[in-house]
Amino acid sequence: MAVDYAVIIIYLVGMLAVGWWGMRRAKSKSDFLVAGRRLGPTLYSGTMAAIVLGGASTIGGVGLGYQYGLSGAWLVFTIGFGLLALSLFFAARISRLKVYTVSQMLDLRYGGSSSVISGAVMWAYTLMLAVTSTIAYATIFDVIFGLDRTLAIMLGGGIVIAYSTLGGMWSITLTDMAQFVVKSVGVLLLLLPIAVWKAGGIDGMQKQLPDDYFSPMNIGVETVFTYVLIYSFGMLIGQDIWQRVFTARSDTVARNGGSVAGVYCLVYAIAGALIGTATKALYPKLDSPDAAFATIVGEALPIGVKGLVLAAALSAVMSTSSGALIACATVANNDIWKRLRHRTADRPSGDGGAEAADAAPAAAHDEVRGNRVFILIMGAAVVVISIALNDVVEALTVAYNLLVGGLLVPILGGLVWKRGTANGALASVAVGGATVVAMMAWKGVLASEAIYVGLLASLVIYVAVSLAGKPTDPAVLAEWRSRLAGGPHAGEKSGASPASGASGASGASGADAPAGV
Repeated sequence: MAVDYAVIIIYLVGMLAVGWWGMRRAKSKSDFLVAGRRLGPTLYSGTMAAIVLGGASTIGGVGLGYQYGLSGAWLVFTIGFGLLALSLFFAARISRLKVYTVSQMLDLRYGGSSSVISGAVMWAYTLMLAVTSTIAYATIFDVIFGLDRTLAIMLGGGIVIAYSTLGGMWSITLTDMAQFVVKSVGVLLLLLPIAVWKAGGIDGMQKQLPDDYFSPMNIGVETVFTYVLIYSFGMLIGQDIWQRVFTARSDTVARNGGSVAGVYCLVYAIAGALIGTATKALYPKLDSPDAAFATIVGEALPIGVKGLVLAAALSAVMSTSSGALIACATVANNDIWKRLRHRTADRPSGDGGAEAADAAPAAAHDEVRGNRVFILIMGAAVVVISIALNDVVEALTVAYNLLVGGLLVPILGGLVWKRGTANGALASVAVGGATVVAMMAWKGVLASEAIYVGLLASLVIYVAVSLAGKPTDPAVLAEWRSRLAGGPHAGEKSGASPASGASGASGASGADAPAGV
């Protein structure tokens, strides 16, 4: 195991070194939170794929393959479908807004001040997403070093907190790209062919396993539908995903780079299901499907390769954990803390304020320092909660149910329906979120009814309250259209009005604006 240990230790030290290097590039709020909005197609595609494919997609995807066969791919399939939909239909518009958070987008669209309420929902989601990723360190480090659960969580969480705090999104981008490469080599190029070969190939697996294991819907139609509602729609609205969209240097990068990452997810889904199916053929009596990944790695791989594949699993967890952590800290600082402290204007100006801050080194330093402090605070909270919490599935379900049930309708409604109003959006967030919580308390956390009823309630109240009240102020919609078209916005020095900015946008056509706006 000495060789495997060496591979993993070198990998972990490398992550810290990249984080230290990234610190030199984080000179402004824009650099720290969204990598200066300068990522090209290669970095953007790799890091987007890295953040959406975490421990649940890797270890969990193999476990679903072990339990259900090829249909276990549906979990990661729905993640890929959601990322493709985001990239093809919304990413270019989102990128043009030049904001930092989903809640700032809601304020910009509706002209209200929803950041604290919607930010609280998004903060809860990103916090629990970071927690579930951090808990996974216990499993991986136990396989690698036999560490105690608490120590494993502190070690893994501490490394992620360190490089995320040092360089913000620049460090996370660089480490995620390295993690994407390690994950691709470890899972797709090594573990997949070795596992399938040891199981006798597809023909050998078909001889040893029931026919259901090769049925595309063995996992169940209702389960697939629930995955679509939770994970596909979750990809459309999560702060952790949007914050990566904000890093793209152009509309084209956001659209095409995200689409490449979505296709990669589909390939990764098939790989995970095949690895799990092969593990079932080789080791049919494991105590738990979640043990499938560790078993196939520990029993089937040669020395050195085992270390690289375990590093790949660690990469998957770290990329999701760091992305969720910076998203959680960004929301806590910019949407909740600053609003409660009355340090921001009622309407967000996106990069307008950032550009002014960037012009003054002292102000820029204060912005970076403030966000860095929040990453430390949120990171410490994530580690403490992870140590105290055991049920990862329930925590992840609660996070996605609150996100989709509370925020899907007002976010997508704002993008496609101009009659939606601030009161409708706030009512939708409150009623949708409350309904999800009530249904989970009544039917159980894992019950599908929570997301079904929550989404329906959120949609009905959004439409009803919006139609019953006055339409959104035309001036607000004019600035919204200008931003969507890539025109000038509050805080810029062009002097153009929001209305004129819509027609004078460079690099964007009016045809790209949502049909309903």
